[in-house]
Amino acid sequence: MYQNILVVLDAESDEQKALSRALHLARIMPVQLTLFVSIYDFAYEMTTMLSGEEREQMRSSLIEDRHQWVNSLLAEANATDLAINIEVVWHHRPFEAIIRSALKHGHDLIIKGAKKHGALQSVIFTPTDWHLLRKAPCQVLLVKEHAWPEEGGQILAAVHAAAESDTHQALNKKVIQSANAMSEKLKARLHLVNCYPSAPSAIAIEIPEFDTFQYQTSVKAFHENELTKLVAAAAATIHKTHLVEGMPEDAIPKLAKEIDAGLVVLGTIGRTGISAALLGNTAEHVIGQLNCDLLALKPDGFKCPFE
Repeated sequence: MYQNILVVLDAESDEQKALSRALHLARIMPVQLTLFVSIYDFAYEMTTMLSGEEREQMRSSLIEDRHQWVNSLLAEANATDLAINIEVVWHHRPFEAIIRSALKHGHDLIIKGAKKHGALQSVIFTPTDWHLLRKAPCQVLLVKEHAWPEEGGQILAAVHAAAESDTHQALNKKVIQSANAMSEKLKARLHLVNCYPSAPSAIAIEIPEFDTFQYQTSVKAFHENELTKLVAAAAATIHKTHLVEGMPEDAIPKLAKEIDAGLVVLGTIGRTGISAALLGNTAEHVIGQLNCDLLALKPDGFKCPFE
């Protein structure tokens, strides 16, 4: 599981969902927590009436104020007995500050409260959540309002069993292992979902002799067989498997709601640049529709662009 967790706090929010999740994990496993706050005020940088030394003093004062705020959060949560560090930085790009801290201190998990973003904003300005999903060097847990899966709860792991590449297959195993470990720690039931595509609707019109039903039956059977082999090879206690027709960004949130999952675990390849802008990532499409937490994993050998 985890040994060194970076917890991103939101200085503009009254509710610290990420802190609640992190403290829960710290109480059920030995782990080092670092509570992280990134602050920046452009006005302080543009105050030409002040000297560089005076601006530095103002920044230091704001950083110290945030330190005190974090300490007050820990006192309210009765968490002063846990192994917790506090890191407050002055940086104009929060996602970069988070990633650089994760690289510097070797964090194996980043926990952050997920924020809602309008569709237009998400297209023009890539949110911090998306940057972390694409570029973070470790696993990322994005927290929503849904209750954490207590004993008897449900955890949903999403795989692509029919993937041909070794990278995707290795990522499938990693997803199952991580989800299984979480289900054991939280005493929750593990579900596994694999989505398979529907037959193209236009193909029956363009090729009248094309047997859509037979095609769909063959695709389903192929995915079912691959899923069976994946489950057999996995050393995990799986409560139930789900083979679902449809696109992952639609099917996964729907199934998560049906079984009342408290956590969804999936892999993300971490596309960046033009491919990310055009294609996106499954995790990014899914998170906006989920009503529960998302744990996103990178494949082995993933290279963080900030390394």
